[in-house]
Amino acid sequence: MHKFSFFFFFLMTIGFSQQQITETIVYDGETREYILYIPESYQENEEVPLMFNFHGGNGYASDWILGSNMTSVADLEGFILVFPQALADPNDGGSLNWIHKDPTDHDDIYFIESIIDELASQYMIDQSRVYACGYSLGGEFTYEVLCRLNFRIAAGAAVARTMQSFQYNNCNLEHPTALMTILGTDDFVSPYEGLSWNGELYYVSADDMHAYWASFNNTDSDPIIIDIPNFNTSDGSTVERKTWANGTNCVSVEELKVNGGGHDWPGVFGNMDIDSDEEIWNFVSKHDINGLIDCSSSSLEDMQISEKKIIKIIDVLGRELSPNSLIPLLFIYDDGSVQKSFKIF
Repeated sequence: MHKFSFFFFFLMTIGFSQQQITETIVYDGETREYILYIPESYQENEEVPLMFNFHGGNGYASDWILGSNMTSVADLEGFILVFPQALADPNDGGSLNWIHKDPTDHDDIYFIESIIDELASQYMIDQSRVYACGYSLGGEFTYEVLCRLNFRIAAGAAVARTMQSFQYNNCNLEHPTALMTILGTDDFVSPYEGLSWNGELYYVSADDMHAYWASFNNTDSDPIIIDIPNFNTSDGSTVERKTWANGTNCVSVEELKVNGGGHDWPGVFGNMDIDSDEEIWNFVSKHDINGLIDCSSSSLEDMQISEKKIIKIIDVLGRELSPNSLIPLLFIYDDGSVQKSFKIF
């Protein structure tokens, strides 16, 4: 059993109650660090969601909290934000990596779980709404967290990385799990078509990866594809939103495919038609550990009006529908996004 000791100190305080705090944990013989961001709106009598944001390979949490723009989203939406710090990998020249190269027994999954447990003991955390996202190797680690810590994580988003083939073959999901990806088609660090070397597959293609998540979540096999308006014509790329909808418990899989995009975090660098931080939060926040939060159905009894009862339901084509018919609904928003849902009548 691992033993923990906890030490806390303030790095800075912003405004009256906004706090950016550096915390350290002695975990498994190593002093580990993460940066905690508490929004000004946080109240001790109301549970709030928790979001992990993982930096890229050989990165620093202190740099990444500035490199993404998620603190602004946390202020606006009122969730607690965590930027953990990876450890040096002795098999990769001391690079600060989430997933160390073999041979190794290093495993950061339990480090992340210990952070969840500690924060839940100190703050009002809605443990049904714990999310994870990350950039590059942090995106790869996001898949790891979703697959291996699935019973604690509601939904996630990975940017600039597809799944490692080992993850793809060994993912162990326990509940319908919504996933968003933001991937560039011209990413030469993490190729969109996957990566093989000497006949061995190291990273799967974006298409195969999305097919896996869509299949597990029982979504539609074909995605809805919507072109995002090309707001910035000088960034050399465009974005299409691909949504695999109608999954179990209304869960969906979504890809923001950046055509011509590189190894970027759109909205901060690379494509400027979308804001990765806002897109990620808008997607994951709709879900809890059970699926889409507002996934519900209506029955004929629910549709009674005053003393009157509905005796017949007819669709827009004049067809009479029987009780418990499944009616698809398509919501189209002014930013080009689409949400597909359904009602049972």
